[in-house]
Amino acid sequence: MTTPRGEEPLTEPGPDGRQQVKPAARGRRPKAAETQAAPEQPRRTRARRSQAAEKQAADGQPRRTQARPPKAADEQAAEKQAAEKQARPPTAAGARGAEERPRRARAAEPGENLADAAAQLAGGAEGTEAVLGPGLLAGSGLGQAADALRLLGQVTMRQPRALLQSWPKVGLELLRIGMGQSEVAPQKGDKRFADPAWRDNPLFRTTMQAYLALGSELDAFVDNLGLEGVEAERMRFAASLFREAMAPTNFLVTNPTALKRLLDTGGGSIRKGLAHWADDMLNNHGMPSMVDLGPFKKGENIAASPGAVVHRTEVFELIQYAPQSETVCQRPLIVVPPQVNKYYAMDMSPGRSMYEYLVQHGIQLFGISWRNPTGEQRDWNFDTYAQATIEALDVAREVTGSPDVNIIGACLGGMTAAIVQAHLTAHGDDRIHSTTFMVTLLDTESGGRMFLFATPQTIALARKVSEPTGVIDGWQLASMFSWLRPNDLVWNYWVNNYLLGQDPPAFDILAWNADTTRLTSGFHHQLLDMVAGNQLVHPGALTVLGTPIDLSRITCDTYVAAGFTDHITPWQTAYRSTQLVSGPAQFVMCSSGHIQTVVADPKHRGLGYFLNPQTPPDPEQWLAGAERHEGSWWEHYAAWLAERSGEQVAAPQSLGSGRYPPIEPAPGSYIHL
Repeated sequence: MTTPRGEEPLTEPGPDGRQQVKPAARGRRPKAAETQAAPEQPRRTRARRSQAAEKQAADGQPRRTQARPPKAADEQAAEKQAAEKQARPPTAAGARGAEERPRRARAAEPGENLADAAAQLAGGAEGTEAVLGPGLLAGSGLGQAADALRLLGQVTMRQPRALLQSWPKVGLELLRIGMGQSEVAPQKGDKRFADPAWRDNPLFRTTMQAYLALGSELDAFVDNLGLEGVEAERMRFAASLFREAMAPTNFLVTNPTALKRLLDTGGGSIRKGLAHWADDMLNNHGMPSMVDLGPFKKGENIAASPGAVVHRTEVFELIQYAPQSETVCQRPLIVVPPQVNKYYAMDMSPGRSMYEYLVQHGIQLFGISWRNPTGEQRDWNFDTYAQATIEALDVAREVTGSPDVNIIGACLGGMTAAIVQAHLTAHGDDRIHSTTFMVTLLDTESGGRMFLFATPQTIALARKVSEPTGVIDGWQLASMFSWLRPNDLVWNYWVNNYLLGQDPPAFDILAWNADTTRLTSGFHHQLLDMVAGNQLVHPGALTVLGTPIDLSRITCDTYVAAGFTDHITPWQTAYRSTQLVSGPAQFVMCSSGHIQTVVADPKHRGLGYFLNPQTPPDPEQWLAGAERHEGSWWEHYAAWLAERSGEQVAAPQSLGSGRYPPIEPAPGSYIHL
C-alpha cells in the first residue's frame, strides 16, 4: 500500500510526554458531509466534499465512467518547456545559487502562476527531486518552512491586497491576546498543546494563542488571492508547511514539556536528542525516525505465518501458506501486494495478520513477494508485473488443481490486479473468479493530497528523479508521504526524538513502514502517465501486454474496501471503482485510515465498518444508506470470500506440488533484499 507515512498518527504523547500507540478511534457514525480526518488548523476548518461519482448510464447498461480526453498533450508541452529552459545557459549568479542550495525550490518568477510555484515548492528541488506531490522534502523541515515563507513573501509583494484584507482581523485578535482577553484555543484533540502549562502559564498561553491566531488566518489569506479549486489547495498546502513547522511545540525554548524534561534529566534529554538527530542525518536522510526496529525479526515475530516459497522468478516469489484448518475452500486466493514497501503489511505480528486470519478461516492462500529492484531492472513496468501476476495465478491453479482463482490487490497491487483482470477478460479468459480491491485508487482524480501536486510541470520534473539510477529510492517515496501529514508524521517524532530525547516507539506497522523498496524508472514513468491522464478511467488509454485496458470489461464479483479517514486513497475516490466495473460490486468502509484498514484485526477495540448492499453513483448517497457494524471488516470479507471459494475439501498435507515443490520456508528471500 502506499506507504503509511501518509497515515493518520499511530502514536501520540501520553500523560508523561512519552510516545504510546493510539487506541482505535471509537466509532461514531460519520456524517455524510464529512470527508477525511479533521484538519490541523484551529477552528477555521473548511469542510471539503469529494466530487460525486459520474451518473450511471440508463438502467440495464454497464456501469462505467464517461471517458474524457487524456492529458498527454499537456504533459508533452510541459516537458518541452522544461527542456527549453534547461537548455538556456544559466547566469553566473544562478549557477552559484544552484550549487549552494541544491535542494531549494526556485522562487516564483514575474507573471508565473503562483499555484504552479507552490507545486514546485512542494515537489522538491527543481529538475532533480520532484515527485508526485510534496515529494522529497527530506532533511531539515525548518529549511522547507523557510522556502514556504519565501514563497508567501513573494505572493504578498505581488498581491498586497490579500494581506491587507486579512491583517485587521488578525491584528485585533493579537491585541486581545496581548491584553489577556482572547478566547483562541486549540482544537479539541490537538495533542501538541496537552501540557497544562499552555493554559496556566501566561507566557506560554500567549505564545500558543498568537501562533493559532496567525496560523488560522493563512487559509483566509490564500482565499483572498483569488485562486480557485485545486490551485487554491496547492497554495494552501504550501502555506500549511510553514504553519506546522512554526508551531511553538517544535522549539525547545517554547515547549514546556521539553523544558521540564531538560531540567529533570539534567540536560540528558538534549544530549540524547542531539545523538538521535545526528544519527538521522547520517542514516535516515534527515527525517526523524519513526520506529525502533530492534524488536522485530522477519519470519519470527513479523511476517511469520508458516508457509513455503513454491515458485521463484527474477521478479517475484510465490508463497503458499500452510492451512490451519482441517478443511479448506477449493478455490485459492492470490494476494497481489503493492510494489511500494514489502508485502507483509498483510502479515503483521501473529494475532494481527490478515493472512493468518484468512488461513484460519479455511482460505487457501498464496501471496506474491516482489523482488526489490535495482538499476539493472530499470525497464520493469506494468507489463512486467502483470505478466508475473498471471504466472502466479497459474502456479496456484496447478498446485491446488483449481481451474480458476480469486484475487486481491492492495493499493498499487490493486491497480495491478485490475489491469490483469481487464487484460484476461478482453481475451475471453476467465481464470479470475472474483476480484478484491483494498485501499486502491483506480480513478486518480482524487480529493486527497497525494495527487494534489500532479501538474504537468511537476510530473515532467518527476521523470528526472529515477532516470540517473534507473530506480526511485524507497526513502524518497516515504518522505513524500510523511509530508502529507507533517504534524503527525514529521514534527511529532521531531519533538519526541530530539526535544524530549526519547527513543521512537517499537510498533510493527511502523517497522514495516520503514522497510522501504525501490521503484524502477520504467514503472515510475508509466505510473506518472497513468496519473496525468487518469488512464484507467478512459478505456484504451493504457495498453498492457498489448491489450487496451478497459475496466468496464470486468464482470465478475468485486469487493472494494476503503478507510473513512484514509487521506492517501480517500474512500470517496476508492468508491468510484464500483462504478468502473460492470459486475456486481460490494463496497465496505472501515472506520480507520489507510494501513489500519489493512491491519484491522478483530481484537482491535473500537473498530467498525459500514455496509450498504447498493452502489449508487454518488458515494455520499451510499454513505447515507450505510449501516455501521461493530468489529473488523475482515469478518464480513471472510464470509463474502468463502461464498465464492468453492466447496470444502480436505486440507493438503504438504505444500507445493510435484511440478512446484517447496524451495524454502516463508517468508522467503526477497523480503530481505
